[in-house]
Amino acid sequence: MPNTLIIGAGPAGLAIAGRLGKMGIPYLLLEKSDQVAHTWHGHYDRLCLHTVKEHSNLPLLEFPEHYPTYVPRLNLIAYWEDYIRTMKIEPIYGQEVQHIRRVGNEWETTTTQGKFITQNVVVATGYNRVPMVPEWPGLERFELPMIHSKDYRNPDPFKGKKVLLIGMGNTGAELALDLCEHGAFPTISVRSPVNIILRDVLGRPAQKTAILLSKLPDWAYDFIAKMVQKRTIGNLSAYGLKASPYAPSEQLRRFGKVPVIDIGTVDLIKEGKIRILPDVESFQENSVTFKNGVTETFDAVIACTGYRAQVEDFFENGQALLNERGYPRSLWFDEQEYQGLYFCGFSIPLSGILRNIKMDSGLIVEHILQQMEN
Repeated sequence: MPNTLIIGAGPAGLAIAGRLGKMGIPYLLLEKSDQVAHTWHGHYDRLCLHTVKEHSNLPLLEFPEHYPTYVPRLNLIAYWEDYIRTMKIEPIYGQEVQHIRRVGNEWETTTTQGKFITQNVVVATGYNRVPMVPEWPGLERFELPMIHSKDYRNPDPFKGKKVLLIGMGNTGAELALDLCEHGAFPTISVRSPVNIILRDVLGRPAQKTAILLSKLPDWAYDFIAKMVQKRTIGNLSAYGLKASPYAPSEQLRRFGKVPVIDIGTVDLIKEGKIRILPDVESFQENSVTFKNGVTETFDAVIACTGYRAQVEDFFENGQALLNERGYPRSLWFDEQEYQGLYFCGFSIPLSGILRNIKMDSGLIVEHILQQMEN
């Protein structure tokens, strides 16, 4: 009888399953959709990892040698599908979790298909589970096409059109680049100061530099990161982008906010091909008003406004599990009422999310093994 239930067959869930299977520890892996890494199947076509392949693979299986340094989305999916075959992982599909609760010394997980009783539950549903769209004034009367970035696939429907992208995280910056390179006219609405770093500096991937710098004291890391950023990105205030007062590393450490990894957007902003406007004030039937008082019409709007993990949806009084940013505050908990409950894939580290999944999955499986031996 499996003593561990894993929820979510994305990279975090697969990492846990791969490690447990290798150690001969029985488990069940539930997935609400009918495919592994379901979210990645729906991401936009041009998406590639911003982290290098040697630090982005799952435990116990390297990427194929012919894969490029930055693995494209379809290659990544093919690798994950090969992973379940190689590691003999058999997800149970169509199992959307509704509730998880403590019953005695065990966990009862209720899904749309039934109930599972296990000693351990590993929640690996990801930090981008629920799309988020703010409630802007007037949005209910806006008549022009508007989508969340999760529904963007490619620039084909937007050629020759003025497109407003709301939000300049990594998705907003990259979709603006994609649109501009394929005949659209993108404008990005930016609410707050933006931290931007180049994906590669002098041919060296930023991730490799981050791993090296993470061995230094925080103050030294922040100082070097800020100096490199100043030399490579420069001051973009003339283009409407306010610089963050924090170094990219400090911002991520303090607020869990990932810097924009630039692969060409900044150059197009400097060339005037991608415009920047401030935060949205309100919507009208066919136009948008911004905080600087400017009102403009667009042919389409893409809300690049992020996601919520919302793991608290699964638990009664689930807020107690979260940190101030809305993510699980630990990989596991010492409190008796949470014994056997684990979270994987929710931390946002300085050196890459997939790299951290590989490391955190090892810590979690080691802890599960220790608890079994006690």
